Amino acid sequence: MASSLQPWVLLLILPLLSLVLSSAALAAVFNDNFVAVGGTDSNHLVDQGTSVHIVLDKSSGAGFSSKEAYGSGFFHMRIKTPPGYSAGVVTAFYLTTEPEQGDHDEVDLEFLGNVDGKPVILQTNIFLNGKGDREQRIELWFDPGADFHDYKILWNPYQLVVFIDDTPIRVLKNLAPGQFPARPFKIRASIWDGSGWATDFGKIKVDWNRAPFTTVFQDFDVDGCRATGGAPCGSPSLPWNGIQSLTPAQWDAYKDAKSKHTTYDYCTNKDRAYAQLPGECNNN
Repeated sequence: MASSLQPWVLLLILPLLSLVLSSAALAAVFNDNFVAVGGTDSNHLVDQGTSVHIVLDKSSGAGFSSKEAYGSGFFHMRIKTPPGYSAGVVTAFYLTTEPEQGDHDEVDLEFLGNVDGKPVILQTNIFLNGKGDREQRIELWFDPGADFHDYKILWNPYQLVVFIDDTPIRVLKNLAPGQFPARPFKIRASIWDGSGWATDFGKIKVDWNRAPFTTVFQDFDVDGCRATGGAPCGSPSLPWNGIQSLTPAQWDAYKDAKSKHTTYDYCTNKDRAYAQLPGECNNN
């Protein structure tokens, strides 16, 4: 049974399974599972079958959403952000409850563009009940605009883990009620103008003379449990629910990435007052 496999085996199998499934019906995958939202004209969201391009220019950004909400899963996208100068431009890949405002939950991966020669920052954040003050930032150790990389979010009843390729960069264990997302998520992606804050705290704005800015997404199959299907999304028969912890090698990779590339972590921000630090701060 899949649930009896070791976690490291499951982590290898799931991306390979996704690749097989997507290669079988790649041209129809986006339309099967996703729909354009915002910037829906052909100039801002371009579906090329094997990839989708979302475009930011002075008139509009763009985005897309999964048609279904999911109660657990191992969600992933292959992403290539705008190449070269991209200061002020934000590309987002995230999970969100609906409606996407007010008392909602959200798991964010936001790529914060930069000037030529400076690394792109990846900011992750977790919103619970509308409160999103759990930002962590890392400098990417590669150029995300030069080639595609895999960005993955494992979310099951035991933990939430964000991966870049196979490296964990954020780990939230389900240790206490109210400190872990439990409501169904939709999968979202977008590109937008973050001039007010994204690059050097908003000092560097989008240079519209360099527009348009384009982010490319691939792999639109979804390894997730549909929340509307009536199936128990916490079932141990679902392969991603068998991944209850990282392996020792993954913990080492996580700690190495955090120690070398972190530029901000809310856990160490002494200006913020927490009655009790969230449990993930013990991972550091």
